[in-house]
Amino acid sequence: MGFYDLLIGPFVEFGFMRRALAGCLVLASGAAPIGVFLMLRRMSLIGDAMAHAILPGAAAGYLLAGFSLGAMTVGGLVAGFAVAVLAGIVARTTTLKEDAALAGFYILSLAAGVTLLSARGSNVDVLRVLFGSVLALDDPTLWLMLAVTTITLISLSALFRGLVLDSVDPGFFASVSRSAAALPLVFLGIVVINLVSAFHALGTLLAVGILILPAASARLWSNDLTRMIALAWAFATLASLVGLIASYHFGLASGPTIILAAGMIYVLSLAFGRTGGIVRTVQPSQHLKG
Repeated sequence: MGFYDLLIGPFVEFGFMRRALAGCLVLASGAAPIGVFLMLRRMSLIGDAMAHAILPGAAAGYLLAGFSLGAMTVGGLVAGFAVAVLAGIVARTTTLKEDAALAGFYILSLAAGVTLLSARGSNVDVLRVLFGSVLALDDPTLWLMLAVTTITLISLSALFRGLVLDSVDPGFFASVSRSAAALPLVFLGIVVINLVSAFHALGTLLAVGILILPAASARLWSNDLTRMIALAWAFATLASLVGLIASYHFGLASGPTIILAAGMIYVLSLAFGRTGGIVRTVQPSQHLKG
C-alpha cells in the first residue's frame, strides 16, 4: 500500500471522511485551549462530569425529534447548565463540596440518559449517543461546530488574562478584579458548549477525551502556556488524523479510535516528555553526572 492509498486516498475519495476530518480539526481548535485551562485549574474531572451531564438533555431531544441537530443540541445545553447550577446550589447550601455535588449529578445524569435512550431507542441509537458518529457529520453539524469554536476562541481571547491570573493565583485575582466570581461560571459555560459540540462527533462518553488528553500530553512537553496550547492543538489534530485513518483501514469505530490515538500520545508523553516524563525524571541531573 502506497503513501497515497494509506494517508491521502481516503480523504480524497470519500466525502464523509473529509467532513469527519474537518469536524475534528474544528473541535481541536476549540478543545486545545479549553483543555489546557481545565488542567491548569484542576478541573479535568469536572470536565468529565459535565460531559456526562449533557446526556439526559440530548436523550430527551432524541426522544422528541429523533437525531435532530437542534433538539439534541438545545437539550444537551439545558442539561449541562442545569447540572452546573444545581451543583453550585448544593455546594453552597449543604455540607457537600462542589466536586461531590457534581459527582452525584453526573452519575444521576448518566443513568437517566441511558434509561431514556433504552426506553425508546435501539442499541444502535444508544451506542451512537454514547460514542458518537464522527463519520456521519453533515454540513449543519459542521457549521454548529465552527460557530462554537469561533465563540470559544473569541471568548478566551477576551478572558485570557483573567483566566491565567485566576488559575495561577485566584486569591490575588479576587482582590484586584470584580469579575473574579463570575469568571469561573463563564468558563464553565464555555466548557459546556464545547462538550455539546464535541458530543455530536464523539458522543457523551468520549467528548471530554479530545479536551483532556492532548492538553495533558502538552503539559509533559512544555511549561509555557502558549506552547502548551499549540502542542495540545497539534496532538489533537494528529490523534484525529491517525484515528480516522486507522478506523478506515482496519474497520474500527472512528470516535473511540481517535481517543485511543490521543491516549497513545499521552502514554508516549508520560514516558518521554521533556518537562515531566518518566525518562527525563529518572535520569540523573547533569551536575550529578561524571
